Amino acid sequence: MDRPPFATAQGAHTREEKLAAFGRLLDIMDDLREGCPWDMKQDFESLRHLTIEETYELGEAILEGNLDEIGKEVGDLMLHMVFYSKLGSEQGAFDACDVLHGICDKLVTRHPHIYGDVEAATEEAVKANWEKIKLKEKGSGDGGHKSVLEGVPKGLPSLVKAQRIQEKVRGVGFDWDHAGQVWEKVQEELGELQAEIEAKSDRVADEFGDVLFSLINYARFLDVNPDEALERTNRRFKARFQEMERRIDAAGLDLGDMPLKEMDVHWDAAKAALGQSET
Repeated sequence: MDRPPFATAQGAHTREEKLAAFGRLLDIMDDLREGCPWDMKQDFESLRHLTIEETYELGEAILEGNLDEIGKEVGDLMLHMVFYSKLGSEQGAFDACDVLHGICDKLVTRHPHIYGDVEAATEEAVKANWEKIKLKEKGSGDGGHKSVLEGVPKGLPSLVKAQRIQEKVRGVGFDWDHAGQVWEKVQEELGELQAEIEAKSDRVADEFGDVLFSLINYARFLDVNPDEALERTNRRFKARFQEMERRIDAAGLDLGDMPLKEMDVHWDAAKAALGQSET
């Protein structure tokens, strides 16, 4: 029963082996729902926060570039997908077969340049087709109007949500022509924020949000993922601050009693010692 997680890393598994492995997971899920007190108790809502946690763990493994951990975390998330499919089958709503065929049908429909006669030679053309097809699908269900932005989950972190909103509207052509225009918008929003700060207005938070939104938009034109860029900055700051703490402690000094000017000296030393290696 026990197997090393990636015992055949030197060679790819066959299609039959992959299907057998997925079938094994389905069988184990059946066993757990029938015999494990914890697994028997779970439902969609109780699993939700655990799935979010596993997703963040996968994201961390990806940022660290740890392929072994990525593989393990993908397995954890796959278990959750099978668990949700099992719950759906118990309620007569859907099962793993429905889920897999559903995503396969969606992929075929939304890739007419692969499975049809549509031409899409660039990544941007593919994205534009995807959004147009998606909007058409949403509008055909009940005959009513569906928004381009309905597919953006309300629960996304705000930075990621802003990025997705901008990508969605770009898919239907609502976008700036070039990065220079977006940078001008950033400058405009910064000016409006400064004016509200000087006026001691109650709109400072709104204008601050506008600045962030415009910067996220500008990042898109620079082909920079703002969430990943901010995370790299978080990691740099954490590494440098902890190095500063280590140096202060090694010198027998107390960070809590240290004036800011002296902290800056140790901060600069920590930056010099670490350079860019902690990114």
